[in-house]
Amino acid sequence: MGFVLPVLFALFAAFSNALATVLQRRASLTVPQSDGFRFGLVLDLLRRPLWLGGILAVVAAGAGQAAALATGALSLVQPLFVLELPLALLIASLVARRRLPGAVWPAVAAVVAGLGVVLVAASPAGNRTHVPLDRWALALPACAAAVAALAVAGLRRPPGRMRAGCLGAATAVCYALTAALMKSAVHTLREGGIGAFLTAWETYAFGASGICAVLLLEHAMQGGPLIASQPALTLGDAGVSVALGVLLYEEHLRAHWWLLPQLLGLALICAGVLALARSDAEGAAEAT
Repeated sequence: MGFVLPVLFALFAAFSNALATVLQRRASLTVPQSDGFRFGLVLDLLRRPLWLGGILAVVAAGAGQAAALATGALSLVQPLFVLELPLALLIASLVARRRLPGAVWPAVAAVVAGLGVVLVAASPAGNRTHVPLDRWALALPACAAAVAALAVAGLRRPPGRMRAGCLGAATAVCYALTAALMKSAVHTLREGGIGAFLTAWETYAFGASGICAVLLLEHAMQGGPLIASQPALTLGDAGVSVALGVLLYEEHLRAHWWLLPQLLGLALICAGVLALARSDAEGAAEAT
């Protein structure tokens, strides 16, 4: 049961995030494109009901993610969000009332099979509830520096693959850091109640990181083709989350010969995500 609950909560969160992605993407295409980073983009989007619907889906996803992180390891929960991309494609096809190309289904199967192989082979374990401050003192500046470097590199490029890829990667680091901070804040809520939650620095840190992630995501969507931003976002979030789970929460992954099936599963996931992102980009181009 300790494995089932976090998986179910994470799947709910992945579905909600996929729905949010579809709604926010459609809304982001209705506002003027920006060459630089501007906070006014969100003000424009606030006038779009579709975007507000996406935000509600994000809130639902956040609740599901919090429940998943409260009951399971970071390195188990976050990789399941790889399923957001196939789910987003399925939802988008239903919204647009068009069939998915036949080539999409093998890619979906590759992602699902690869994810299953990785999780079974790695068997993430551990559910530490407290992270010493000295570990945060190393992780926070490192993640902030990575986000800043990727965002600056992306915004200095003209709209295109490089810009979208850098901004997607920056968003991924923000998402992973938000999840790591959220896990700590949720455990504070469970152990100390709402008072402790509202006075914990992690609560405000994950809120700030989440806001940065939303801002970066909107610019990544406008910055270039989905074939560049989506794999960077999807794979980056999972990869950085696993690293933070191991380094901060001392979660354990199987090693030795178990690395072989893990690498095989990772190769399947990468191939499937790239194929799905290409299909997503082609579908978006046809829609416009």
